Amino acid sequence: MDRTKQIEQSIIKKYRKPIWRKFVKGVQAYDMIQPGDKIAVCISGGKDSMLMAKLLQELKHHGKFDFGLVFLSMDPGYNEKNRHKIEENAKILDIPVEFFESDIFQVVTNIEKSPCYLCARMRRGFLYAKAKELGCNKIALGHHFDDVIETILMGMFYGSQVQTMMPKLHSTNFEGMELIRPMYLIEEKDIIHWCEYNDLHFIQCACRFTEEMEELGEVHHTSKREEMKNLLKYLETMNPNVKKNVFKSVENVNLATIIAYSDDEGKHHFLDTYDKGE
Repeated sequence: MDRTKQIEQSIIKKYRKPIWRKFVKGVQAYDMIQPGDKIAVCISGGKDSMLMAKLLQELKHHGKFDFGLVFLSMDPGYNEKNRHKIEENAKILDIPVEFFESDIFQVVTNIEKSPCYLCARMRRGFLYAKAKELGCNKIALGHHFDDVIETILMGMFYGSQVQTMMPKLHSTNFEGMELIRPMYLIEEKDIIHWCEYNDLHFIQCACRFTEEMEELGEVHHTSKREEMKNLLKYLETMNPNVKKNVFKSVENVNLATIIAYSDDEGKHHFLDTYDKGE
């Protein structure tokens, strides 16, 4: 059995419960894929997007209905080493990646305030535009369960709001386009175990800005997301179910116990209807 087949088999067999079943459950529970969809699988070159590509590829091979896949990788200005690593891993995994170029890294390097936020926004815009050009109606991103939990906590601690990273979204800027997150229920630790088991090594951060700061010795790996990861690790020593409980908390919202909330009609305060309930 060649290496690609062994990797594919590991998803279906050894990691069936923590990865494959959770992937299928997420796709079905949130109705992410319909017959006739054409999905742009967005590949950054990291472990998450590469596993997502294999999962969707396997689902297409073994699924009950037909849908199309385009494996799309935007090169925002990778150095030669990182570009080669993505191409090498795509070959190992038998993923027919289509590359297209942009100058995002060059643009955001000169931005002092929130370059990462701007980079992410620009990358998504480029991906939506290219996907639509190729006739796709959806883009798939490789966010996983831990990303969801960390986003909820960052919103509470730093944004003063309760919100979550949704499993799918309609695009507000590209009509008819939708974003889906097929790895929504898969935990990061299981993705790491899968990589280690198959001796797979993916790029970490390909950002030119970070590379330059590291060369100058000026980068500190203490992002807000990293803070949330460390906090969750600490909380799990006291309660191993803490991440699952955080996730369930945004499914079990009781509006009668919320001081204020917002929806499409505006902001609502509990005092608006308080006396009516007497």
